Amino acid sequence: MKYITFTIPCYNSQEYMRHCIDNLVAAGDEVEVIIVNDGSKDDTGKIADEYEKKYPTIVKAIQKENGGHGSGVMAGIRNATGLFFKVVDSDDWVETKDVLDLLMLIKQHEAENANVDLYITNYVYEHAVDNSQYVMHYRKCLPAEKIISWEDMKRVKLETVFLMHSLLYRTEKLRESKMELPNHTFYVDDIYAYQPLPFMKKIFYHDLDLYHYFIGRSDQSINYGTMCKRYEQQMRVFKIMFCAYTYDEIYKQPKFLKKYMVKWLMTICGITIMTIVGTKEDKETRWKVFKEYFEELKGIDRKLYNKIRHRSLAAFAFTLPGYSLKSFASRNVYKIFQKRLKLG
Repeated sequence: MKYITFTIPCYNSQEYMRHCIDNLVAAGDEVEVIIVNDGSKDDTGKIADEYEKKYPTIVKAIQKENGGHGSGVMAGIRNATGLFFKVVDSDDWVETKDVLDLLMLIKQHEAENANVDLYITNYVYEHAVDNSQYVMHYRKCLPAEKIISWEDMKRVKLETVFLMHSLLYRTEKLRESKMELPNHTFYVDDIYAYQPLPFMKKIFYHDLDLYHYFIGRSDQSINYGTMCKRYEQQMRVFKIMFCAYTYDEIYKQPKFLKKYMVKWLMTICGITIMTIVGTKEDKETRWKVFKEYFEELKGIDRKLYNKIRHRSLAAFAFTLPGYSLKSFASRNVYKIFQKRLKLG
């Protein structure tokens, strides 16, 4: 029986994917490892096929045309046979001993018919520049090692939001959410860590440093300059999140989940604002895009728009006169945000 499906979206990953894959296949036949070659131009596809041939009961290689990270994740969801589903990027990793630890816990819960829908674990920022580590944990906001519901949760601060790296979804519930990640779009992790949450009724926080997230390269998608260049993709992601649930649907959720969803939307709204106006390049076009974009969202759900837009991060920047001041404020707000989350 496959308890966990690990999906590894890969694009030109020949230099580092083996480390990620080796740690997973070492956990044995109770895991499934789906390697998705997303139209790579190097030997990524050959390496994926090599692992499938070597570990036919564990590894499944999927060869597809390039569609971006979200496309790779969706291919994994469609083909997964494991009870639970987790994404591991090809330059990140999990330690085999921690996979075995998690497997033991899941098997225990399944034997007890506990019906856990979501496992939350810690993740570790592995910084490329200075080789330092920073563990993102949830000890101050979640009761550990017990099955809980959203009603049992405490306040979550900005720096301890749930990200893709911390989430292990029950595959059946993930599919029920009907989440669709867009092609050729960065930042789809934000959708992944938002839309499925209302479908997860029983939650278990396992205080385990499971996921190791390699961070700090200058070309990484969370680099501020890179994000500003990809502002249209950030807009696409936030619009999908905004449209996933209406104001009324959000406010029917349990108290903690309702507050969390609103707060996360505010955060992503703020980041979207910062990427639209956070640079002096092509400022007239971006300012026009900004106004038209938020007018469109207002027309979709005015109540949710009013709740999110005027309380989002960096909203204060738009009370300032002039585009240059807005741009300056956005850059500096993101630097604060980046420093708090140790994003490089």
